[in-house]
Amino acid sequence: MALSTSQSTDGTPGTSTGSERAPAAETPNGFAALGALPETVQALAEQGITTPFAIQTMTLPIALSGHDLIGQARTGTGKTLGFGVPLLQRVVSKDEGANGMPQALVVAPTRELAVQVATDLEKAGKVRRIRVAQIYGGRAFEPQVETLRKGVEVVVGTPGRLLDLARQGRLDLSAVKVLVLDEADEMLDLGFLPDVERILELLPTERQTMLFSATMPGPVVTMARRFMKQPTHIRAEEANEKRTVPDTAIHVYRAHAMDKGEVLARILQAEGRGLTMVFCRTKRTCDKVAADMADRGFAAAAVHGDLGQGAREQALRAFRSGKIDVLVATDVAARGIDVQDVTHVINYQCPDDESTFLHRIGRTGRAGAKGVAVTFVDWDDIPKWKLINRALELPFEEPVETYSSSKHLFGDLGIPEGTKGTLPRSRRVREGLEAEVLEDVGETGRRRPAARDGGREAGRDGRRGAGSSGGRDERAADRGEEAPALPKRTGSPRRRTRGGGAAAAAAGGSEHSTQDGAGAPAGPDDGAPRRRRRRGGRGRGSGGTAESAGAQPES
Repeated sequence: MALSTSQSTDGTPGTSTGSERAPAAETPNGFAALGALPETVQALAEQGITTPFAIQTMTLPIALSGHDLIGQARTGTGKTLGFGVPLLQRVVSKDEGANGMPQALVVAPTRELAVQVATDLEKAGKVRRIRVAQIYGGRAFEPQVETLRKGVEVVVGTPGRLLDLARQGRLDLSAVKVLVLDEADEMLDLGFLPDVERILELLPTERQTMLFSATMPGPVVTMARRFMKQPTHIRAEEANEKRTVPDTAIHVYRAHAMDKGEVLARILQAEGRGLTMVFCRTKRTCDKVAADMADRGFAAAAVHGDLGQGAREQALRAFRSGKIDVLVATDVAARGIDVQDVTHVINYQCPDDESTFLHRIGRTGRAGAKGVAVTFVDWDDIPKWKLINRALELPFEEPVETYSSSKHLFGDLGIPEGTKGTLPRSRRVREGLEAEVLEDVGETGRRRPAARDGGREAGRDGRRGAGSSGGRDERAADRGEEAPALPKRTGSPRRRTRGGGAAAAAAGGSEHSTQDGAGAPAGPDDGAPRRRRRRGGRGRGSGGTAESAGAQPES
């Protein structure tokens, strides 16, 4: 059964916030009227959350009754509490007699989303003192194992680390009553599907299963029904309603790759711009754009999969606290990340499909706020963009050609006239990424990067540290020995040979050198190996003999 509406049960718009409409007199709290526990209602009220969104109004009655469901709503409309409130209702806290085994499991596709969901559940379960464990990769195993040993009621994690701890016998999921797949379309993608199926094998067959996402393609829904029991598919939007958020102004420009940096720098100086997220397709581009914006005076940082977990969390904390106001990220930050006051989202590179586009621009215009979404489309990406444009029924079939000097760019986005590609020093007021502490998270699976001194002395394998001489002197010092003195090199150029003749000549002293610096070939009575062939050096082709060019070294 599929429900489709944009109205809550009391007839008021379900997508408005508590500050936009006053609750009815007979229902002082919307969550209480829907059947949430008083402790949960109190915890939410302490955060200023008293009126449910449409997806929450529609899912809570069904989810609280224990039925399986598939929840679908646009980004930024409160899906986390749509499954969080029923999940907390099903678990028993320690004070209520819980034995410490996990009773609910939430699986998320990214570490950042897992942290955010766990934080939201902890706040909602604060009054009942519900224990929530964050289990995800990139951090040390020991603290997570210790948390599980002490006992938890809810586990929120990513598939890889959940399976690792389950195989080690540190995570027992046999008592789980509720399973939630957040961003379910991503979790049931071919990349995650095998891990999700292994997790399902560890769970009891009698459980409640809930799937939530902003995008839910038909094949994913069909696949999900395999491990769900008569699920109810809830869509908190009308059938003919656009999939983009109405409060987000969308702009699409055809931009040249060599001019994108200049265009971006001008957009970042638009009037009223707050926190901004810039999305790139590749990790290398992400690093390049972040460095470019930092050189131009903006407080920018990058987030992508090649960064350590500590660095990723440092950048997100700095972004949330306002120490930086430009976060350049790959799609690792496009799913579910909720940061207040994000006014602009910029697709520096064209998204791969309409689902990625929706999730990216969904980082702004959340909870009824206004937002701006700008997409750069390169000439090579025009066919891809046309597919996205038609799927979402947008009016940008042919993006207008735009450069950093284009007048319509300044007019569309409120950029002051005369704005250049560098932020004036008087406006550089953010503290920057360095002001945020880099937490030691005990990262796993990564080798410590080797120190580099910028020269060839660092070695081909990068094992020598900066300023270190390395080689025999260093190894001899480790054994407590005095390193042997090496013969002093002469001023003649070094010659590379195959037979070792040049090395022997260098060890014998400078008397083996000749006036032309090429070195005389060893005679038959010298006892030194003869050089077979010379590679380069002075005198090439002029001083060689048939004997020196072709003779084999003596044995």
